[in-house]
Amino acid sequence: MQETISTDSVATNVQFDAALKACRDIFVKKLDDYGASWRILRPCSLTDQIFIKAKRIRSLEEGGVAMVDEGILPEFMAIVNYGIVGLIQLELGAADTPDISASRALELYDRYAAEAKALMIAKNHDYDEAWRGMRVKSYTDFILTKVSRTKQIEDNGGHTSVSEGIDANYMDMINYAVFGIIKLTE
Repeated sequence: MQETISTDSVATNVQFDAALKACRDIFVKKLDDYGASWRILRPCSLTDQIFIKAKRIRSLEEGGVAMVDEGILPEFMAIVNYGIVGLIQLELGAADTPDISASRALELYDRYAAEAKALMIAKNHDYDEAWRGMRVKSYTDFILTKVSRTKQIEDNGGHTSVSEGIDANYMDMINYAVFGIIKLTE
């Protein structure tokens, strides 16, 4: 029996690709400006950076007043990029100096972006596009929850008894942030 793909799923894939492309474009520009300076960061620092971005989104959602001229959308985009960098750092480990070329950084970025999309497709199938009925504020709360879980796992030396690891939490943060980007740009 051949399974059909719903129109919503096709739209989600197209929107997801567009959101990831926008995030990648920013990553490329920052890579050009700064090189792979993020190679110095340990994963726990990237978790904290995602925390900062998600807290700012929540603050803007609650108060609505920004003292810095950046809105919610750029913060979700930053969470995507920091999440992908976090996955790269989990694989390579932190370095003392930027030690990879821009082309290698983009190769790794693209690999993890593709893995995040594959996970989204699988979960989106199982959850039947449930994310479309959610509020953007919920994505923010779920990202903050994933950050909290990740910090606990990091504090436990990366060990879990029955839960998914740091990498799975980064993947979920990326995907919730992409959903936020999609909702904010629809």
